[in-house]
Amino acid sequence: MSETRKIRVLIVDDHPLMRVGVAAIIDGQATMMTVAQAGTGEEAVELYEQHRPDVTLMDLRLPRMSGVEAIRTIRRRHPQARFVVLTTYEGDEDIHQALEVGTQGYIIKGMPYDLLLQALERVHAGGRFLPPPIKRALASRMPDSDLSQRERQVLELLVAGKSNKGIGELLGITEATVKSHVSAILMRLNAEDRTQAVVSALQRGLVHI
Repeated sequence: MSETRKIRVLIVDDHPLMRVGVAAIIDGQATMMTVAQAGTGEEAVELYEQHRPDVTLMDLRLPRMSGVEAIRTIRRRHPQARFVVLTTYEGDEDIHQALEVGTQGYIIKGMPYDLLLQALERVHAGGRFLPPPIKRALASRMPDSDLSQRERQVLELLVAGKSNKGIGELLGITEATVKSHVSAILMRLNAEDRTQAVVSALQRGLVHI
């Protein structure tokens, strides 16, 4: 097949071995080719501008600029840009955020590589690709579970082991206000106590450590 007719893919992952392995799979297909590889979100934005790939394969866990932010930045300039996320993150919040910024496909590292190829083909054709485990994770997402920006800040400090008093000092709010935010977080995460809230936040991808 002529290179001009192949699906042109930009690979974004901060692990060089991962990029090389994925590129080998893609370049081994008669219908696809790797046009560039990036190790950071900033590089992804720059290389997208240079190569204008048909599909960008994006990891979410990147240094400095996250994969979600990189997708948001690229789509702000190029609304037609197509993305497949390939990541270790499988929490419902991670998936929700990726889809919110315009991701059309979502694959977990460790899934069979033929799913990756199917995702690239489907998304290139204008469709979406969400394997059953991803759909189940999204379906489990609690209604009204979105946290406000302040609640996310409080939650991150809870995960870091800070007390209500310590959180208040860091955020410049009263301890009573912190307690109010913690109560709201427990309700939204359907958690009985702070420990459950922290476990739920980590499992769902609301906070990463």
